[in-house]
Amino acid sequence: MSAPTIPTPPAPTGPAGSVHTLAGPTGPGGLASASPTVPVTIDGRHIEVPRGTSILDAAKQAGVRIPTLCHHPDLPDSGVCRVCVVEVSGQRLLQASCAYPITSPVDVKTHSPRIRQARRDVIDLMLSEHYGECRTCVRDGNCELQDLAIEYGSDRYRFGEKTEPTRRLEKFGPSVVLEMDKCVLCTRCVRTCAEIQGVHALTVVGRGDRTAISTFADLPLSEVVCINCGQCINRCPTGALTAVDVTDEVWAAIEDPTKHVVIQTAPAPRAAIGEEFGLEPGTPLTWQMNTALREIGFDKVFDTNFTADLTIIEEGTELLLRLYKNLVLGDSSQPVPQFTSCSPGWVKFIEHSYPEYLPNMSTCKSPQQMFGALIKTWYAARNGLDPANVVSVALMPCVAKKFEAGRPEMTASGHADVDYVLTARELATMTRQHGLSLPDMPPSDFDDPFGTASGSGVIFGTTGGVMEAALRTVLELVTGQAVENIFDHADITPVRGFDDARIAELTLPDVVGPVPPLLAHLVPNWDWLRGVTVKVGVAHGTANARKVMEDIKAGGPFSECHFIEFMACPGGCLGGGGQPIPTNLEIRKARARAIYAEDAAYGDQGRARKSHENPAVVRLYGELLTDGPGGRISHHLLHTHYTARGTYIDAVGAARAEIKEGAPC
Repeated sequence: MSAPTIPTPPAPTGPAGSVHTLAGPTGPGGLASASPTVPVTIDGRHIEVPRGTSILDAAKQAGVRIPTLCHHPDLPDSGVCRVCVVEVSGQRLLQASCAYPITSPVDVKTHSPRIRQARRDVIDLMLSEHYGECRTCVRDGNCELQDLAIEYGSDRYRFGEKTEPTRRLEKFGPSVVLEMDKCVLCTRCVRTCAEIQGVHALTVVGRGDRTAISTFADLPLSEVVCINCGQCINRCPTGALTAVDVTDEVWAAIEDPTKHVVIQTAPAPRAAIGEEFGLEPGTPLTWQMNTALREIGFDKVFDTNFTADLTIIEEGTELLLRLYKNLVLGDSSQPVPQFTSCSPGWVKFIEHSYPEYLPNMSTCKSPQQMFGALIKTWYAARNGLDPANVVSVALMPCVAKKFEAGRPEMTASGHADVDYVLTARELATMTRQHGLSLPDMPPSDFDDPFGTASGSGVIFGTTGGVMEAALRTVLELVTGQAVENIFDHADITPVRGFDDARIAELTLPDVVGPVPPLLAHLVPNWDWLRGVTVKVGVAHGTANARKVMEDIKAGGPFSECHFIEFMACPGGCLGGGGQPIPTNLEIRKARARAIYAEDAAYGDQGRARKSHENPAVVRLYGELLTDGPGGRISHHLLHTHYTARGTYIDAVGAARAEIKEGAPC
């Protein structure tokens, strides 16, 4: 893969920063180049579109809706479902509008008796191969095939009906469930895994009626390069791909009088869960959710942003110590750039694809896992609770968090630090099961001692947020002045945005401050940082992460960075695989606006917006982490190590995958 090209010259975007962006043709930051226009007539409406525009996109510009199933706005089109067929002048056969590029003037009909019948036949044929009761499917009411069947009057099985399952139902590890009897072979999951994530864990195997979605050698996802991100789930139009559901287990814990059940909630699902209740994307329900969770039966409701702030202190300290060792002591045992480690999908991606760069990873656990370790140690001890009877639940945007909670490294407390991970979709289900309408709940605050958080913790939920939170703290600790004096309102805009990947350069002032007492045992002074230009990078989606890693390997611009934030999901956590369905760029941008608005509101309300100003975190260092950031205690509870997995699947492992009689081959 060729190294990415960074556009020049860079345009300054802030008082102390400049930004370079990397954008691919399918990425959220990509810009279409100017091209000649072509006249087209769609249902009698005359418009001009750039040459190469698909008929489907041209119809959208003309205000005409064409039904689709295999199409998704995040993905390149494949034209496999044929639901979007139209009549094109000069063409004898109906054409798939998503895959027909307009290169010369055409007259298009999107609705006619012939088209309507063809679409209905396609839908009826899909239904004839589709086994499962809609009323018991988790996607009932939010299924694109179901919607199309209603729209085109498919009120009976005209081409027969499956009455028994004929394909396997497989639990792909701790995160994903595949039910091939509900698959319509739209290949959205395959294209998502390849094009958005660059993982290629899924593929199409077999031919004809034996065609199926599978993996290399038909192995379980847990044995191949799957990173458990769940992006395939978010783009599946039916219930063929779903997340592993743990709501029954959580209900059982809540109803067990011997258990003390606590929940931590992350900012990304709080900004999105309203969509499950009919609200517009970007309508946060943070405070209403707190009330609902207590009504459901959780004993305590905590804010994951608390340990997001703790992550910044630990990770920022680790960065400063790495820079000091490399730049001053000449010790490269902890190499730069340092990579963030709070996205479990990204962690597994680098373990598989770039294990040689694991020394660049921050050793900090994610906020979820830091929280779990504290819950079953410090919190349990100060409340006289047996950790074995404490059930730690996390509300997360990401199904990879389910995998992360089960990693063998995540047992610093002597138990599983996090017992169950709920997605936004699962919590919405539990809320409805309890007879609650989340938008109508009165607001309430989080519980102490983990109820105090900063605006920096909030912005962890969007791409660039971890980097911005880290820079707010590092800049203040090093310069000794308020970051608001460097960036208006402490908004470090050079690291914000939805470009595929970006580099920001921030030049430190010549005057630096004293080393804070909390860090005095690590470095003697900040003189070595006077006037230094700090280079940081941001990438979201692992296909973009792969481009950045290849650039680093080639000695490109990203290899000159000091610190890089990687997020596995498009848009960061707010685009996670456990978030409400559907997803697209505009929805993710709306969720990001909600997150930034909540951060700004912290400032308006007099709350801290920087992690090192969180008084509860400062208290934790005084009461528990007494040897300071990066010390022995914090390393035991808050830091971890990684596993070099690689991409090679041994022949013995492949041979274990039985090729059952009648299975796809």
